[in-house]
Amino acid sequence: MGNRIFKDRLYAQFARLGSALASPRRLELLDLLAQGERSVEQLAQETEQSIGNTSQHLQVLREAQLVVADKRGLRVFYRLAGPEVPRLWQSLRSVGERQLAEIDRLGAEYLGHRDGMVAIGKDELLGRIEAGTAVVIDARPHVEYRQGHIAGALSIPVDELALRLKELPEDHEIVAYCRGPYCVYADESVQLLQSHGIKAARLEDGYPEWAAAGLPIAAGE
Repeated sequence: MGNRIFKDRLYAQFARLGSALASPRRLELLDLLAQGERSVEQLAQETEQSIGNTSQHLQVLREAQLVVADKRGLRVFYRLAGPEVPRLWQSLRSVGERQLAEIDRLGAEYLGHRDGMVAIGKDELLGRIEAGTAVVIDARPHVEYRQGHIAGALSIPVDELALRLKELPEDHEIVAYCRGPYCVYADESVQLLQSHGIKAARLEDGYPEWAAAGLPIAAGE
């Protein structure tokens, strides 16, 4: 094999990844699967697509070996192919945030409500957990919590929080987290808590970033 043929074939393989990532819908699917495995039907509902379109996008990701599928009865479940995949998505996101001004503009437009909201980083939250000074709540749906969550966090989805305020201690700060930096479940939880006079903050990142950093996680109820 000549040098030119080798390079052409090599870069063609890397280009398969770029081609698979060159779709907003497929990036959203990867972002959702970073929370844990989902069925095609669940992913279609989350992304507001038809099951057929969702299946087509998942097939592209599968052919690029970014996701794997598992058939159980009549349903097919997808999950990320390995820990490198969420890191790939996070790296792409970080480059975009640094290089594309439009992302900043969109973030400011959609997330402007965060200006008056306390946000803390992963290391600071870990310190508060170890010191026992904060109670952490997972604002994501229960299905995502069961597949993986910050160790010690309580599962209180944002749409249940108003009815479960009495479960929270009055003498601790509450820190809410959700799917990642562009997810607003934690924001909505903090706003609700503050409206009831409860001291609250949000985690700057989400569960995937916490897990990728090798910080304590757990699974199950």
